[in-house]
Amino acid sequence: MMPGSAVQQYITVTLSYWAFTLTDGALRMLVLLFFHGLGYSPLEIASLFLLYEFFGMVTNLYGGWLATRIGLNSTLQIGLLLQILALAMLTVDSTLLSVVYVMAAQALSGIAKDLNKMSAKSSIKLLLADDQQSALYRWVARLTGSKNTLKGLGFFLGGALMATVGFRGGLIAMIVLLSITLIASWGRLESGTTSYKPKFTQLLSKSRPINLLSAARFFLFGSRDIWFVVALPVFLHSQLQWTHLGVGTFMASWIIGYGVVQALAPHITGGSRGQAPSGFNLLWWGVWLSVIPIAIALCLWLYLDPAYSLIIGLIIYAAVFAINASIHSFLIVAYAERDSVATDVGFYYMANAAGRLAGTLLSGMIFQQYGLIHCLLGSAFMVAFSALIAAKLPD
Repeated sequence: MMPGSAVQQYITVTLSYWAFTLTDGALRMLVLLFFHGLGYSPLEIASLFLLYEFFGMVTNLYGGWLATRIGLNSTLQIGLLLQILALAMLTVDSTLLSVVYVMAAQALSGIAKDLNKMSAKSSIKLLLADDQQSALYRWVARLTGSKNTLKGLGFFLGGALMATVGFRGGLIAMIVLLSITLIASWGRLESGTTSYKPKFTQLLSKSRPINLLSAARFFLFGSRDIWFVVALPVFLHSQLQWTHLGVGTFMASWIIGYGVVQALAPHITGGSRGQAPSGFNLLWWGVWLSVIPIAIALCLWLYLDPAYSLIIGLIIYAAVFAINASIHSFLIVAYAERDSVATDVGFYYMANAAGRLAGTLLSGMIFQQYGLIHCLLGSAFMVAFSALIAAKLPD
């Protein structure tokens, strides 16, 4: 089928991104709950995701270079194919699921995820003219917000699959979904190639705004994952005695709400009125975000009801974090050069993956040694540092 209009391209990219994100969230929840049920410690569970984040860093750095050679369409579909292979690796007999083997499968999934994400977000830059910054902000916010909503549904799906058909049955169901998506998207997208063909020595960004934004992104997403990825779900299950389905439902609801606010961020920050955000907006919203984990930690330290403290605190945290993330996602696409958009966005999301890697590792280490309160304090420190870096960004 011949490629369609920009809107049709956007819809096809979004649907492919949605399907991938749904399985990515479900896989994370399945792995976390399955291995926690086998008696793995928080640090051991965190280690399962280390190669996922590490290879995400590598993929973002070199994936942009690959996309300039073969096109964003091809890298997006390669991401879908690799995720299918990663899921298939985990369908073996449970006695073969050693830590090293699962880490290898997660590494493949990390490559797949960041190829898919880099391709989806970079392609939007090529669909709009350079003077359509407000429209670009809205399109990026909708894609990113809807992605996070689907990731939340993936968390719920993972918990539900674990409670019904089990670990292996859930993996098979997701393989079927991704296979259908891969076939349906075939031939519907333009190649997404550009005339810019960078060398390996040109992969690191030489743009000061992109370097600053990437550093801010590192600490922003490290601040979230330092308590959200391992510490929070393990705390809910082991300390508050929540069921697998209960943990999955709660995490899903949080991500869905976060995604909804992210999609609405242009209306909240003025983007719908033609006002594009800047680094000052990140400083302002970052300061507010840093206060929230401190408040939650204080409530837990004062022995206030932990369930209510976490639920209320997480609702507020989700809204403020979503606005920060939405502004970030717009700024990287806005700062990126049209010809080098894939490498610029890839470099930025390499920093994102590095932050998630650091946050995931610290989440397991700090929670196992000191508990959830210290994870929250670490989160506040990292997001404050992110806001200070963002203050140096240009308009």
